[in-house]
Amino acid sequence: MNKLPIQTRDNWAHTLTDEEFCHLETLKKLAEPTISKLAFDDHPNLLVFPQNLDVYGDKIGNAHIFDIKDNQLVTGNIMGFVGCGNTKVSITSRFVQDKDEDYFLHYMLEKVFAINLFDLQFNSDEESIFDFLIYLFPSFLKRAIQQGIYREYQTHLYNDANVKGRIDVARHIRLNIPFAGKIAYSTREYAYDNHLTQLIRHTIEFISHHHLAGNILRNDEDTIEAVKVIRQVTQSYDRNKRQKVLNHNLKPISHPYYGEYLPLQQLCLQILRQEEMKYGQDEDEIYGILFDGAWLWEEYLNTFLSEIGFEHPRNKEGTGRKYLFVGNSGWCYPDFINSQKVLDAKYKWYCDWKKVQSEDLYQVISYMHILDREEGGFIVPVDWDSMKIPSKTLNGKGGTMSVYGMNVAYKANCFIDFSKHMENEEINIKEDILKSGIEL
Repeated sequence: MNKLPIQTRDNWAHTLTDEEFCHLETLKKLAEPTISKLAFDDHPNLLVFPQNLDVYGDKIGNAHIFDIKDNQLVTGNIMGFVGCGNTKVSITSRFVQDKDEDYFLHYMLEKVFAINLFDLQFNSDEESIFDFLIYLFPSFLKRAIQQGIYREYQTHLYNDANVKGRIDVARHIRLNIPFAGKIAYSTREYAYDNHLTQLIRHTIEFISHHHLAGNILRNDEDTIEAVKVIRQVTQSYDRNKRQKVLNHNLKPISHPYYGEYLPLQQLCLQILRQEEMKYGQDEDEIYGILFDGAWLWEEYLNTFLSEIGFEHPRNKEGTGRKYLFVGNSGWCYPDFINSQKVLDAKYKWYCDWKKVQSEDLYQVISYMHILDREEGGFIVPVDWDSMKIPSKTLNGKGGTMSVYGMNVAYKANCFIDFSKHMENEEINIKEDILKSGIEL
């Protein structure tokens, strides 16, 4: 069967061509398991963001990459790239204006991960997405280093006169007969130079020679210092032992203190094994990089709503928890809240009030009542020709409900042009949100 790239968009129904339909069995293999099962139970080469799948409200760990219904491939909020054998599926943002340039997805990634994507391609094929992993590395590295340098017990073999561990009788006889003053022994040492720091070191050296991304290791002082520290503690680094290091890291770490090292470990494995994954050495292996659009949209909004005083409660860290009942029992996590408003980030096509789902509406109204806020609403991405949706006044205790739309479907000539457009949109929506007491 020939290699086949299938291109579609998020929240879309893509009718399979006759050629694509021939790949139906593999597509079902990608569609039927949950994302959590694919990424963590069976296929470690599939990298999913957010990596803490089930702590977010949308529970994407229980969702599917896409569904197969008759002759259609139906997508949800998942974007990115996934492949298995000769079958490859690219999912762009539904707001993309050029099928080859997914500026919107990459702009959100740039903002959320605080990286510079100036030199990167912006389509959603496997080449550009795997290259994108390299740009994530400094952010993951710095977050991990903030927890301290990873240490673990290592067994070291010695053969000298300074015995300080368990004597290895068989090895001693093999090495030291006739006796010349040396004794073979081994020790268990809590060491910085271990299989994980070696994996990070190999990734650093790989990136430093990359044709596009070598400079990202020198972008800021924190990254420079983190790279320096890893190089200092991995004195046994040997480029020729890369495959051995990869094999030693196939089992994910599970240290409760070094929680940020698990995503870094997974990222390093993806970067160092990208050629193997791109060309599918194992026909049954599922690989790729996927992003939950709802999570990414919410995290992107936080990059600028925080500038105007909005709090962003976080379920994962347990910060900003709001209580449902007097006496601090029951809790909820509104997306964004300030002294006047409670806002819900929705990666949905809310182009008018008829499109707003009842459960979303009821949730925001509940937040307004519990938190004693007079204004509530949704922040959604819209296409370039969408009209502003009029606000509405609630019955009963009153209050204003609004839908704030950001025009994200701008047809730009280049990524810089798109970025300037989005910066203007951010200014406009901040001004719009800060207005209160809207006359209807």
